[in-house]
Amino acid sequence: MKEYSVTTHFSYEQAIKALEEKLAEIKFGVLCKLNLPEKFKEKGLEFEGKFTIFEICNPVEAINALEKNPKVAYFLPCKILVYEREGVGVIGMIKPSSLISELKDSDLDILAHRIEEKLIGVMESIK
Repeated sequence: MKEYSVTTHFSYEQAIKALEEKLAEIKFGVLCKLNLPEKFKEKGLEFEGKFTIFEICNPVEAINALEKNPKVAYFLPCKILVYEREGVGVIGMIKPSSLISELKDSDLDILAHRIEEKLIGVMESIK
């Protein structure tokens, strides 16, 4: 499994805001934004640090992929993490091409690489 991450010059909070803005520019919606420390606190647990998981989706790309192979749903929606390390935001993801490669379908590999390039572009623009 291959991952991709960037360390930003932004604070954790600024990295989250920039990520949301840049995702919207490329037509990716945020389906879920899970703040892990808050969720753990609801369960009576403490978690030190700042950590948010975004579940994101481009519906056009998702439909295209699902029409090719319904098993793509195992990998949807895409997840991007934002966490704080040494006072700055880090943004990371598992590369979609790494996940899709499990299906052994060259058409889906091409699609996954296209999505991956867009998401890497977003992450690079936030550095």
